[in-house]
Amino acid sequence: MTNTNIETQNTSNSKAHIIVVSNEKGGTGKSTLSMHLAIDLMQEGFKVACIDLDGRQGTLTKYIENRKKFCQHNQINLAIPAIYTFAPEEDFRLIEKSREQVSDKIKELSQIYDAIIIDTPGSKNYLFDEAHFHADTLITPISDSLIDLNAIADIDLDSKTIGKPGHYAAFVWEVKKQLAAKGHAYLNWIVVGNKTSTYNSKNKNIVFEYLEKLGKLFGFRFTPGLKDRIIYKELFLMGLTVLDMQHPDLRMKMTMSHLAAKREVKSVSAFICPE
Repeated sequence: MTNTNIETQNTSNSKAHIIVVSNEKGGTGKSTLSMHLAIDLMQEGFKVACIDLDGRQGTLTKYIENRKKFCQHNQINLAIPAIYTFAPEEDFRLIEKSREQVSDKIKELSQIYDAIIIDTPGSKNYLFDEAHFHADTLITPISDSLIDLNAIADIDLDSKTIGKPGHYAAFVWEVKKQLAAKGHAYLNWIVVGNKTSTYNSKNKNIVFEYLEKLGKLFGFRFTPGLKDRIIYKELFLMGLTVLDMQHPDLRMKMTMSHLAAKREVKSVSAFICPE
């Protein structure tokens, strides 16, 4: 990931650049993408903290815990992001206090770190909402499913017409308006084609074509992201990323699939923060 945008953000506002990884749907690879972005930033020399707002499932938290255990067991010094985990309160009387705790933690960490990556729940709740109102960059992973496309817009495939914004796009529009009202003029919204087929399928091409069009209508940039590769699942168990494999203390053998995965990560990172 190039340094330009994050350095500018941190210098001008004396606070971290906040990256929220979110989609109102589970299973789109948010945690895998969050972890790889965090490690890429740390390898570039940035101080990074992660916040896992899906504390019940805790996928990102478990990923980082696996990394700590792997490093301790193998006596290896790898970059490990700080992790803070929150789960939603079931008692409605505690919701407002819980929301304030999350907001305060984000503000506190903003004074310490260069970047904060927030992994959100797969369904909408008050923690999901709160994360968006702190975002400088919003990354929305979406699979190559026509069903998932409905979160962005209603699409009539027979007539090839685009209807009203989907529930998630409508929510992001409200977020943009509220951020603008608070003087935050720009939200860098990026939609990433994630956990997509490794094959050049007709279905994937249709989804990507529509996302390119929708980006112009709804104000986001689109880029292909991480494909649905077994390597990502295997590395999760060790807490590793494809960016770690050539570390001097590891020197793991990299196949063509590993190299392609590494290029995917670097491509997404460069797209998020272009020079």
